[in-house]
Amino acid sequence: MNSSLPDHAAVLAAIQAEQDDIIAIRRDIHAHPETGFEETRTAALVAEKLKSWGIPVEEGIAKTGVVGTIKGKRPGNRVIGLRADMDALFISEQTGLPHASTDPKRMHACGHDGHTAMLLAAARHLAKNPDFAGTVHVIFQPAEEGLGGAREMIKEGFLDRFPMDAVYGMHNAPEAPVGTFTTRTGPMMAAADTWTITFHGTGGHGGAAAHLSTDPTQPAAAFVLAVQGIIGRNVAAIDTAVLSLGHIQAGDYNSPNIIPSKVVLRGTARSYRPEVRDILERRLGEVAQGLAATHNCTVDVHYLRRYPPLVNAAAQTALAAEVAGSLVGNANVDTDLPPRTGAEDFSFMLEKVPGSMIFIGNGSPERGLHTPVYDFNDDILALGATYWVMLTKRELA
Repeated sequence: MNSSLPDHAAVLAAIQAEQDDIIAIRRDIHAHPETGFEETRTAALVAEKLKSWGIPVEEGIAKTGVVGTIKGKRPGNRVIGLRADMDALFISEQTGLPHASTDPKRMHACGHDGHTAMLLAAARHLAKNPDFAGTVHVIFQPAEEGLGGAREMIKEGFLDRFPMDAVYGMHNAPEAPVGTFTTRTGPMMAAADTWTITFHGTGGHGGAAAHLSTDPTQPAAAFVLAVQGIIGRNVAAIDTAVLSLGHIQAGDYNSPNIIPSKVVLRGTARSYRPEVRDILERRLGEVAQGLAATHNCTVDVHYLRRYPPLVNAAAQTALAAEVAGSLVGNANVDTDLPPRTGAEDFSFMLEKVPGSMIFIGNGSPERGLHTPVYDFNDDILALGATYWVMLTKRELA
C-alpha cells in the first residue's frame, strides 16, 4: 500500500486496483442466482476464493453457509464477525444486462451478489494485510429471504463454534446516493410475522337453502374490516405497527351458488417492540374468536413469529458510523434513519451478539429492491469492501 496516503485511502486504492476481479465475481454470482438453502454453486465459489487466499474455511453450515477465519498478526483476544447474505429471489429478471440471470425464474433482486462480493474483497485484503489484533470471521449466510438462514445457523451451533464479541452487517440501499451510509441505534427494522385465520362453517346451497347453512364468509368479511381497528385502538400512537391482509381463499370459482365450508385469510404483522408484537398476536386471535362465535362458526388461529426486530447496539452503531464517516465524510452518514418496516434475519444474530447493521447507498432509485429491473451498482463494491476492512482495523486495533 502507498504509505503516503491516509490509511483508509490506501486501503481503498489497493482494493480498487483489484476491482475488475471483484466485479467479475459479483457478475458471475448475479448470472447464476440460487435461492435459500440451495446456494451450492455460490457457496463453493466463496469457499474456493477464501481457500485460494489462505483463509481457513468451514462449509455446510445450515446446508450452504460458509465461514472464513482470519487471524491478525498482532496478539489480541477480541473476535468479531462480518456477515453477508448469498441467496436470490424467485423473480424473473428484466434488465437485459449482459450479466443477467441465466435462470428464468430466479434473480439477485436484492443485491446479495454485491454483498457477497464486497465481503470477499475485504477478506482478501485482510488476509494479505493482517495488521490487526484478534480474529475476524467472514460469514456468508444462506437463505435470508424469508427462510431464516441466520436462525438455522444459530440452531446448528454456529455461535458456539464461532463465538464473537461483536457482529456487523451491511445492506445496499438503492434510494440512497453513492458515497452515503445510513443507520440508527436501537430498532431499525421490524419484526415480521405471518398470521393465518381459518373460519369454519357448514357451507350449503347459497340459493335454495342459505338459511340452513352456517356461513363462514360472514365472520371473514367482518374480520377484514375489524383487523384494521386493532392498531388504532390497541397500539399506542407513539408506537408503530402494521397489519395487512395478503390472501383470501374460499369456495370454487365455478360454484358461485355454493356457500363454502371454510374461509382462509392470511396476512403479515410488523412491529418493533415485544409488547406490541404480543398485542398484535393476542388481539388477532380475540377478534377472530369473537366474530366466529357471533356467526355460529368456529375458527383456527395460527400466528407465526418469523423474524424478530433488528435492534442495533449503541456502541457498535457509533463505531460503524464513525468508520463510515472516515470514508465518505460525516455529512454523508445519516445516523437517524427512520425505522423501516421491512425485515432482515440478521436480527437473529443481533439477539445473541451485540452489533449493528448499516446501509450503503447504491445510487439507483429507479432499480428498487425486489423488482425485476434491479441490479447492484458495481461502483460501490470497493467502497463497501473498504468499510469492512476499516471496521475490522478499528474493532481489532
